[in-house]
Amino acid sequence: MRWSASIGKVLGIDLRIHAAFPLLLVWAGWTGYALRSSWADAREAVVFVLLLFAVVILHELGHAMAARRYGIETRDITMLPIGGLARLERMPEDPKQELVIALAGPAVNVLLAVPLAAIVILGGASLGANPELVGQWSIWERLLATNIVLAVFNMVPAFPMDGGRVLRALMAMRMPYVQATNVAAAIGQGFAILMGFAGLVLNPFLILIAVFVWIGAAQEAMGVRFRAAFQGVRVSDVMVRSFQTLNADAPLAEATTLLMTGFQAEFPVMEEGRVVGCLTKNDLVRGLSESEGRGTVAQFATREICLAHASEPLIDALKRLDQDACRVMPVVDFGGTLVGLLTPDNIAEFLMVHSAGAKPLPQSDDPQWQL
Repeated sequence: MRWSASIGKVLGIDLRIHAAFPLLLVWAGWTGYALRSSWADAREAVVFVLLLFAVVILHELGHAMAARRYGIETRDITMLPIGGLARLERMPEDPKQELVIALAGPAVNVLLAVPLAAIVILGGASLGANPELVGQWSIWERLLATNIVLAVFNMVPAFPMDGGRVLRALMAMRMPYVQATNVAAAIGQGFAILMGFAGLVLNPFLILIAVFVWIGAAQEAMGVRFRAAFQGVRVSDVMVRSFQTLNADAPLAEATTLLMTGFQAEFPVMEEGRVVGCLTKNDLVRGLSESEGRGTVAQFATREICLAHASEPLIDALKRLDQDACRVMPVVDFGGTLVGLLTPDNIAEFLMVHSAGAKPLPQSDDPQWQL
């Protein structure tokens, strides 16, 4: 998603377009022109792709509006050359809600197909079965066919596509959520292999989709296993308790010494006993370059940071850490005193110990630390 740019908002949701998407317009225009060396054909091909763009957005908005019904917002919708992607803040824990959200996208395509079919029928047009006639179809006919194909193709049980999510939701009603996800992911990767072979014979576009399905299924399954491992774990159970801090008015030379002699790469910045920022390794390198080593920590520290509370659920803190520019999250107690640090490294160590079948030693007297 790093190669995408915002082009506006729809129903309060950020709409983004990937940098590679304009290449699809160029390709469509060129293929339309090359067929009969006609600029009119090229223009019609580009218009059709833009209309397809709108159809895919409506499909993703179907997911987003269904999720909003359950109090789940959508971070953004990104248009990729292979389709659209709606990023929800979270997936619902209730399988019935996930079922509704997954079905909402294809349902939009079905609803769009009804008026399009009426336009085609009233206009006296008919969809031919010969692929060679596709170039002779009107835009209305092609949009009708596209919506039918999108509705059917998205229901293929290839997790994490819509059909795969429907399959996961149905299985999760009868078995543990993690097990349902693992089964759906395995089935999805099986379909990805079949798509890859089909792409070698029929259309290379299927290979791109196969790669997306394979990677998406693996990441989704891993994410669900992580959330299961974090269930019941709080920040105080995982945080680093031995760390170094820097005063805001300290020289960068002090930060350099701590970096070279210790194990930390990011340092909480303190001012009058309170955390006011974070000095990352990148901040330090930038400061040394711009000030020739004569600057202070306050000049180059990252001020926009997120704090975690020692008693809050770890999974809640991780959601903020994922969006934080700083790779370390200072942990404070009820009085606002800095008591620890939360970093991706110590979280990974916790997962490593947990996946090995061992339970980390509790770091406090609280009896609720264990999974």
